[in-house]
Amino acid sequence: MTKARLLRLSVVLVSIFMILLIIVYWDNVGTAHFYLHTSFSRPHSPGAVAAGEDWEALPDVDEFLAKLLSPSLKQNGSVPRKAEQLLLQGSNKPVVSNLEENVRGYDWSTHKDRTSLDQEKLQVERQRTLREFCANSSFTFPTKERSFDDIPNYELNHLIVDDRHGVIYCYVPKVACTNWKRVMIVLSESLLDQGVPYRNPLDIPREHVHNTSTHLTFNKFWRRYGKFSRHLMKIKLKKYTKFLFVRDPFVRLISAFRSKFELENEDFYRRFAIPMLKLYSNHTNLPTSVSEAFGAGLKVSFSDFIQYLLDPRTEKMAPFNEHWRQVYRLCHPCQIDYDFIGKLETLDEDAAYLLQLLKVDRLLRFPPSYRNRTASSWEDNWFAKIPLAWRQQLYKLYEADFVLFGYPKPENLLKD
Repeated sequence: MTKARLLRLSVVLVSIFMILLIIVYWDNVGTAHFYLHTSFSRPHSPGAVAAGEDWEALPDVDEFLAKLLSPSLKQNGSVPRKAEQLLLQGSNKPVVSNLEENVRGYDWSTHKDRTSLDQEKLQVERQRTLREFCANSSFTFPTKERSFDDIPNYELNHLIVDDRHGVIYCYVPKVACTNWKRVMIVLSESLLDQGVPYRNPLDIPREHVHNTSTHLTFNKFWRRYGKFSRHLMKIKLKKYTKFLFVRDPFVRLISAFRSKFELENEDFYRRFAIPMLKLYSNHTNLPTSVSEAFGAGLKVSFSDFIQYLLDPRTEKMAPFNEHWRQVYRLCHPCQIDYDFIGKLETLDEDAAYLLQLLKVDRLLRFPPSYRNRTASSWEDNWFAKIPLAWRQQLYKLYEADFVLFGYPKPENLLKD
């Protein structure tokens, strides 16, 4: 009798453990909406791999989860026609209320005159460049040699996860990240408007887009699942489509300066502008509000900003703000094998191609780019008054981003 009771108790305990394991994992990857959307996973060429095709033999829990989830992967991932029509509905143009968006404006032209790019070859070249320099032992930069397990959880907060479509996006501020976040919100249905998920990216207010509670990020995994988090991250990194967008590092700095210090931004004025004005412009008794400072003609200069970036005390106080932190520190491209590398310089073409590869191009379109996007041709003017030695130091600071993502060294700025 005792043995029978122990047997029944053992069965119950094992069953409870399995149910808890399934709940924990299922809560992460979604239930009825789980799509293993690795539509262009390596080693196949982009667009060649069907969902669920890359489920090779996996160890331990991975193997169990793979077998467990296999039936659901056979579901048709298509969206009913009626739902598709709903997703396509929405305003064609945004209601622009944000000052920054008013300043820039939107570019609603169709760009039909642009030469069509061979996107597949372009991706192969970008990924090859990245892999070659990550593997090149003679090219070094901080954090390059560490493994994914060595990356602190707080450094993974730029990896946004959409479990409905199996997508991971590493956002880089000043590289169209506001609109890519909007796209991720629509795809993941993580934000509701009067009880209904947003269908049109441009309907999502900017203040909601950058609210950290809106997105599921890798950094949140640890707080939610503790020791299970790294294992879940690795499963998603292996199975999901991973992408990021980058831009010329120096142009990104100019864009960051323009939006954070040329426009009235209370937070950036107090956190960064006041210290810069005191340290590099010898100002004292500064106004406490940005409107008063601007009214008195007290603004951070581009030279102040560059000195701040080069000052060794800056990093000792705190890591670079995300708007000027290097991409390799935000997205860890030598530790994470990205499937798609987009560039702001070819944003319209890259975005359209990526949405096709993700098989969501019939559900939404990428919002139009800004009319007055900071251009590479502006570099000479912006850096004209920056001493040569500072420019050379700045290049060394951002060299990894130039090299890893195939941006040419700006020789005209680094020589007399």
